Amino acid sequence: MTMKPDPLILVTGATGKVGRTFIDRLLADRAFAHWHVRALCHSRLLPPRERMEPVRGAMQDRSAVQRALDGVTHVLHLATCKETPDDAMDVAVKGLFWLLEGCRESASFRQFILIGGDAAVGHFHYPHPVPVVETQPPSAYPGCYALSKVLEEVMLQQYQIQYDFNGCCLRAPWIMEKDDLRCHLSFGTDVFGAPRWCDLVGAEAAAGHVAAGAVPVLLDASGAGVLRNFVHVDDLVDAILAALDHPRARRQLMNVCMDEPLDYLRVGQHLQRTRGLPLVPVRERYHSTWLDNSKAKFLLGWRPRYDMERLVESAWSYQRAADDPRKIWYPG
Repeated sequence: MTMKPDPLILVTGATGKVGRTFIDRLLADRAFAHWHVRALCHSRLLPPRERMEPVRGAMQDRSAVQRALDGVTHVLHLATCKETPDDAMDVAVKGLFWLLEGCRESASFRQFILIGGDAAVGHFHYPHPVPVVETQPPSAYPGCYALSKVLEEVMLQQYQIQYDFNGCCLRAPWIMEKDDLRCHLSFGTDVFGAPRWCDLVGAEAAAGHVAAGAVPVLLDASGAGVLRNFVHVDDLVDAILAALDHPRARRQLMNVCMDEPLDYLRVGQHLQRTRGLPLVPVRERYHSTWLDNSKAKFLLGWRPRYDMERLVESAWSYQRAADDPRKIWYPG
């Protein structure tokens, strides 16, 4: 009887927060003790370790992708780029196409998992009067990043239709780890992500808010707290591990997020109550969105462990080590 080879999973974008967490978790989990990892890295290279082989290559380089796919049974596609028009189509379209073609032609291939983003449905840029489910049509907001998220989902879906391809897309909102949320809610010029509160209130007011330790509270046009979806990296990795070789994940698109979106007003009130931080209302054009995660919970048996309070407390209690400086590797 011929023995099946041990699974070998190719992880693209392996040096990012999801890639690093996924690799650590998979290699430490006894349930995956026979799995091996090949980490495709571009500008940064992970150090080699037992059962993990780092390789360098660019997504748009077909020969590099083909070499990385040699003998691979699974692919976890994390590589992306933000508002960088020079690279967006190379990574999101050409790179994904080479991956899908290589998997389609491979005798060893078994499953492809794409990590998508709620930018594909416009998250808080457009009104969403009802919860956003997976059947809602794509609606990218202006910019190349959101467009790339739509194109990725569509390409994978078409391969599933054209070739009965075993793909799965886990659509994630903004992925949090460590002190990300605390740095997002900062009036400093080093604010993480958008909105840039310092630009909305002006440099002088922002400096005063930084000195006071104030927290921005994002309100919509009616004055209600904006609801925005997040997922902690540990919860997303839980979902990825649950989807590996899961028969109910085949050809599915699933929202993977917290059970409820964060309400900026509730977050501010929690920080005011627990830490005495002053609040600064910021009324803007953004809209509330409720991403529905019922499908992932039903099909995968997955449950997020982070709610609003745990996400906030973990961010505000996190203390960075001297050898763990905060560095953002991409714009946006």
